[in-house]
Amino acid sequence: MKKIEEYVRTIPDFPEPGIMFRDVTSVLQDPDGLKLAIDEMIHLLDGVEFDVIAGAESRGFIFGVPVAYELGKAFIPIRKKGKLPCETVSAEYELEYGTACIEIHKDAIKPGQKVVIVDDLIATGGTIEAATKLVEQLGGEVVKIIFLMELAGLKGREKLAGYDVASVITYEGK
Repeated sequence: MKKIEEYVRTIPDFPEPGIMFRDVTSVLQDPDGLKLAIDEMIHLLDGVEFDVIAGAESRGFIFGVPVAYELGKAFIPIRKKGKLPCETVSAEYELEYGTACIEIHKDAIKPGQKVVIVDDLIATGGTIEAATKLVEQLGGEVVKIIFLMELAGLKGREKLAGYDVASVITYEGK
């Protein structure tokens, strides 16, 4: 059986020279790669007690929903501003050029719930740092944050200091 790293396509010099782009679509397009990715992410949760899984739009949905389904947990979507129909709370975060905003339904997480946050990739960590703030604003406790891939050279883990963070694959560069 192949290792999950063998399913990730690397595209040099995208979106700019010097960047090695790690393409998750090659994992999704292969049934064995997709199954292995989900299974490996589930394995990261061995021994973790939690109530719900939250995932950031959109690739957090792709990986978070099947993990939640397999483990019999609810899934909470964290979406881009203006996409959720009920009352929300929001958090802004820094992008390379400007800011962005994510939201969660105000009633999505109950005080005291233990939450796992799932996403495909940690790069600079801004999106998931904002997601942790939303969960905590609603009274939830972030007990683990998991990713399929981590770009260690971008130091996103530093923004998540104090949280239990794990990745299936870690790339040392950017």
